[in-house]
Amino acid sequence: MANQKTLSTVSSTEAAPIYRRIKDYLLKQIQSGTWKEGDAIPSEAMLAEQFKVSRMTVNRAVRELTTEQILTRVQGSGTYVAQHKYQATLVEIKSIAEEIRSRGHAHRSELHELTLAAAQPSMALQFQVQPGHTLFHSVIVHFENDIAIQVEDRWVNSELAPDYLKQNFSLITPNEYLVAVAPLQGVDYRIEAVVPPKAIADMLHINTREACLVLHRKTRSQEKIATIVTMWHPGKHYQFAGSF
Repeated sequence: MANQKTLSTVSSTEAAPIYRRIKDYLLKQIQSGTWKEGDAIPSEAMLAEQFKVSRMTVNRAVRELTTEQILTRVQGSGTYVAQHKYQATLVEIKSIAEEIRSRGHAHRSELHELTLAAAQPSMALQFQVQPGHTLFHSVIVHFENDIAIQVEDRWVNSELAPDYLKQNFSLITPNEYLVAVAPLQGVDYRIEAVVPPKAIADMLHINTREACLVLHRKTRSQEKIATIVTMWHPGKHYQFAGSF
């Protein structure tokens, strides 16, 4: 009985950090590319043996990652790494280059800004970090068959994508890089129709009286805010579509 009481006490005081460590381990395996989209992860029994814990502790970690759409369960088969998209919304998290190529068109991009900046109070509040925290900022114009269809104004948390400034964004899109290093946990977004400021209109080669469809999106990864991005699209060349 004394041994059972001791085990119970240890379990109640250490359950949270142990499950958290298991969850972090699973995320790191996905982030590093050890486990890719569609790969089966070890069974709960195997993970329980690896970490010397109960299956209940492992189940909590796996269950939370499933809820966050990092993992997906297939009844009678196992648990797998989910696709990098947020399926609860109409806006799929996918590369603009992939979207354009899927239509059989050519994609290219122009890099207008790629810098490091200290988070100002308003941006620090949005990222839930301290003012002065290092952020990366990029502004990229994407073209479809030489027609400008998107200005991507993106802020990135340096903790989650430390090599962001080293990327060649003429060969890879920010989205393609970020889904590889910071697997998606969740997303908030809103869409509005507004007329663009002159700087945006010039990059899209439209006038300031033409309406744009603007997607504001915030993504989360590893329990942190990963990116905040504003994407401007000329209304005459672009539309959002989706289905359940």
